[in-house]
Amino acid sequence: MERSILGQIVLLFGTLSLIAVGGANVLVPEIHRQAVGIMGWMNDATFARLLAIVQTAPGPNVMLASIIGWHVAGLAGLVAATIAILLPSSLIAFVCSRGLARFSDRSAVKIMTIALVPIALGLMLASGMVATLAAGAGVLGFVITATTMLLTLRTSLNPLVSMLAGTLVYVTAWLLGLV
Repeated sequence: MERSILGQIVLLFGTLSLIAVGGANVLVPEIHRQAVGIMGWMNDATFARLLAIVQTAPGPNVMLASIIGWHVAGLAGLVAATIAILLPSSLIAFVCSRGLARFSDRSAVKIMTIALVPIALGLMLASGMVATLAAGAGVLGFVITATTMLLTLRTSLNPLVSMLAGTLVYVTAWLLGLV
């Protein structure tokens, strides 16, 4: 049985909403795999452009689902993707917050919350790798990404400073015809 495009959007983002431990940024690799690789809704360059728009626009990162829905199926796709990505995780967060407030002193709850941190960090790292690959920024893009990550982790430097420096380095290299 073939689903309509709106059905595919709701199924994809509704399912991903259930595994969004660490926020919408951790979903980027799977959204890329589904939207580009499996569904064929766009190519790497389009995905990178949509991700860049979402990252530079004010608002939550979950807008990636909305803008992909809009790209795939117009306004109806935007609405379907937005509701699908927000509703399941919001309901789970509501239920879990009540449970965490009630049982926060239990060791199992403390262990579970601590165990989720490396999972979320690993997923965010994977998101950075996928975004770098999708952008086609090459070796220099990886070097800038890794340098920005290390500066953010190891120093108290505002991440915007390293991001601006990385952008200037890449644009300069591009203007010189090096990339």
